Amino acid sequence: MRNFEYARPETEVEALELLSEHGGNTAVLAGGTDLMNLLKRDVIQPARVVDIKNVSSWKGITHHDGGVLIGANTTLDEINEHALAADYRSLIDVIEGIRAIQITANGTLAGDLCQLPHCWYFRNGYGLLAMKDGESLVATGDNRYHAILGNSGPAKFVSASRFAPSTIAWDAKIRVATLTPSEREGVERVVREEWLPLEYFFQTPKTNSQGVTVLKPGQLITHVWLPAASDTRSATYEVLELCGLDQPQASAACCLGIDGGVVRSAKIVLGHVAPTPWIAYEAAKWLVGQPLTADIAETASRMALAKATPLSHNDYKVQMAETAVRRALLKATNQLGEVL
Repeated sequence: MRNFEYARPETEVEALELLSEHGGNTAVLAGGTDLMNLLKRDVIQPARVVDIKNVSSWKGITHHDGGVLIGANTTLDEINEHALAADYRSLIDVIEGIRAIQITANGTLAGDLCQLPHCWYFRNGYGLLAMKDGESLVATGDNRYHAILGNSGPAKFVSASRFAPSTIAWDAKIRVATLTPSEREGVERVVREEWLPLEYFFQTPKTNSQGVTVLKPGQLITHVWLPAASDTRSATYEVLELCGLDQPQASAACCLGIDGGVVRSAKIVLGHVAPTPWIAYEAAKWLVGQPLTADIAETASRMALAKATPLSHNDYKVQMAETAVRRALLKATNQLGEVL
């Protein structure tokens, strides 16, 4: 591991100041469940690591603007145990599926959304695009766990976030904070906040200098906002290879509005199948006006994967992703036990 500065701010302004220095070559330490691995493997080389755990304004779960606000320093265990989070069943599904107390006790929702890919080429120093001598190592090598959607460009890794599908399905927003010059006399810099729909947070890089999110140096997520749960039904289904600590092979989350047994609104988001969380617009649109039966869920799942373009060794993921969509829909409507 290379040497780096360590900083431990206690306020939002102090944290942003520390992150913006060194030309933005800094890293955020919250739960640290993945950061230490990245540092040890020399995948990232920050000049400074900023430990944000003591920023109290970024902790907790509260009512906000008709919905629920989750601070970036709120652990997964705290979310799982909080009454305000109980109605967001799809998020709880993910937490329950992690099955690793070291992750749930320390990991955070915001940290998960910012995770870097687990692609073994990237983790071994070949960059996000996994290129060597101008050739894609993924295209010609072992691509068992790589993208089956959105993979026509140079990026073929899959988004690592387990919570992105469920939070995007809820139409979540994130608060992105930046320190900017102030126009007020005697005040050098102020915090500028932007509330960004989460589905616009992720991006597919075309060069190794681009990231997997739209965050710029010195910026970070401070809060995640979820709209009121009301009568929305939600669920997440993850296909896991192992029963313990593992990354999903494919996942799907959905939010459904159902009235009189008929779907009135729907959003379906897939995970771990594309470089970004993948929103199945056409399948969700087709569901509206339908009674959600097992046959309807089956058709919707096939529509969600209709444009899949598997690589040489991962066509099995198409069926896994279809299964995740179908079971998420049935789980949200309490029908999953009837078909298993």
